[in-house]
Amino acid sequence: MTAALAGCGTSSGSGDVTLKLVAADYDVAGGESSKAYWADLVAEFEKTNPGIKVDVQIESWNDVDRKVAEMVKAGKAPDVAQIGAYADYAAADKLYTADQLLSIPVQSNFLAPLVDAGEQKRVQYGLPFVASTRLLFYNKKLFNEAGIKDTPQTWDDLQADAVKLKEQTDAKYPFALPLGPEEAQAETMMWLLSGGEGYVDPVGNYSIGSKTNISTFNWLKTNLVDKELTGPVAPGKLNRKDAFAAFTRGEVGMLNGHPSLMQAAAKAGIDVGTVALPGRAGKAKSTMGVADWIMGFKQNGHRAEVGTFLDFVFSDKNVLDFADQNDLLPSTISASEAMEKDPKHKDLREFLRALPTSELPPVGKTSWAKVSENIKGNIGKAVEPGGSPAIVLERIGRAAATAESAE
Repeated sequence: MTAALAGCGTSSGSGDVTLKLVAADYDVAGGESSKAYWADLVAEFEKTNPGIKVDVQIESWNDVDRKVAEMVKAGKAPDVAQIGAYADYAAADKLYTADQLLSIPVQSNFLAPLVDAGEQKRVQYGLPFVASTRLLFYNKKLFNEAGIKDTPQTWDDLQADAVKLKEQTDAKYPFALPLGPEEAQAETMMWLLSGGEGYVDPVGNYSIGSKTNISTFNWLKTNLVDKELTGPVAPGKLNRKDAFAAFTRGEVGMLNGHPSLMQAAAKAGIDVGTVALPGRAGKAKSTMGVADWIMGFKQNGHRAEVGTFLDFVFSDKNVLDFADQNDLLPSTISASEAMEKDPKHKDLREFLRALPTSELPPVGKTSWAKVSENIKGNIGKAVEPGGSPAIVLERIGRAAATAESAE
């Protein structure tokens, strides 16, 4: 079955309806784990649903969103897509809503922040397939060498610890701050949340250039970057991948990380500690959550069959199997509770506890893709020598408001 799914898409079994599923490949090592996951899931599904076949196409993360977009544009939308974004398709009325697809127990089982992020104009279209959140990672060996006994709880603590790491250890990056174009929008959001605001105001409008957000980046520039506590690479040039690699080499004292870094660091022999992101005067009110999405397209009219399939996808066993396989977090309440109780996942408990109160980027806005690209390309300038957080954030904020008004 795994071999059969390795091509552009195959079907298995026999039945009255064939669903087309396009899904992303999560196997960063280039293996077959994602293909095997879907092969096993589909085989089990078809046993109990003989009237429905599922034709699976696995694509790399580099290609999957583009491939689905091309299929939709050509009038050949898949029945189900597991990709990175849903907003454009929802706005174009191409998707079934969650309540058109899922049984009530399944729909009510998603974690609340993920439901909110899957909504467009208060209607849920994006079904959260898998999730992640962020914590502050620190190198225990370097902390011991620097004589740091307590984990940082506030920004002042974080700065004081970074100074000790710089002065008393050989850490190249006391605090690694990846504001390079790979994922600057995520690092930025973590800091804005820890400063008390975020990308949007309480009614959902962009507030990137707010006084609170400018104050956050002023602190960051003055107290970390200008004091040379962020390492030899300028934050605007440092990508997340490179920061994570430096952490696994033992060169980073602290950075903001996600669950997958735990395993990579452990394999490299790094003794890792994690703690909730510090805020201005204590623990940040929330941290950033992330979700990937699965959705049902209306074009082929297979609403009932898609719903039956997705109810099966979101069973505890399937949700846990995928999260476990990829060092990610379940998107459902029941699977999260099961994972937290499982001793083998004790390293993920802090992440699991952070997820229910996390805040996700405004992925329900069709303007978000453009705004995110603007942040990636320009936020690093806010902390450059002579840079102005106010000018940079206000400029990004004005562009975001213009993009939002065009939605």
